Amino acid sequence: MSAGVRTPTAPKYINPIMSLLYELPRPIVFGHRGACAHAPENTLASFVMAFEQGADAIELDAKLSADGQVVVMHDSTVDRTTNGQGRVSALTVAKMRELDAGASFSEKFRGEKVPTLEEVFESEGQKGLINVELTNYYAGRDDLAEKVCALVKKHALEDHIIFSSFFAYNLKKTANLLPNVPRGLLALDGWKGMWARSFGFMFGEYQALHPYLTDVDQQQVQRVHRLKRRVHVWTVNSAQDIVRLKEWGVDGIFTDDPQTAVRALGRGA
Repeated sequence: MSAGVRTPTAPKYINPIMSLLYELPRPIVFGHRGACAHAPENTLASFVMAFEQGADAIELDAKLSADGQVVVMHDSTVDRTTNGQGRVSALTVAKMRELDAGASFSEKFRGEKVPTLEEVFESEGQKGLINVELTNYYAGRDDLAEKVCALVKKHALEDHIIFSSFFAYNLKKTANLLPNVPRGLLALDGWKGMWARSFGFMFGEYQALHPYLTDVDQQQVQRVHRLKRRVHVWTVNSAQDIVRLKEWGVDGIFTDDPQTAVRALGRGA
């Protein structure tokens, strides 16, 4: 770590013993949508592979189906990642079960399904930290946050979760429902994320800032650390970038390729 960079500690209203966030090595390696360089994104196969490759955590995207269940899907439609079409919000879980979420990535993954958040919690919940991004960006102010928090409580995973979102009101909801679960404010890249990276983050009750790779410099890391908060950077896939961010004292990186990240950090073969 570079001289002058403070080690962030948990804010007073968070008990660090209650969260893996404060126990894992830094920088935390988050498998972005699992290990999506090697497996179809946001599928159980991808999450399993991320942990097998040495990731400390996984990141996934949560939204609601037409029948109000929490499913794991990044886009607002299923078109890009499955053999189906339609908006996630217009499809029931039963309809999504009929889709193939793996074959377009590779024949090896033919038959892979769109998982529910509950299935991910049941399969991977105890393996490490899970960053749940609340992605109801095209669904208005629905009850996604409430339903996700209910699942976290049901599976007793409060100490294994960090919430993130580009929408501050999503994080405010989770703060009210699960105040001891850390929250990270996502910032868009470039000028679009300037407010989130400055005033929005500074005056919000967040434990981490999640900026885009090209918007991060050492001075910003130091500023966030002076607030006793963390910096988790997305999306970092080159070994050179990973090493540089580690030298700057970044607390976490989201990567499509956990295997490369683990090796770049000297933690794997």
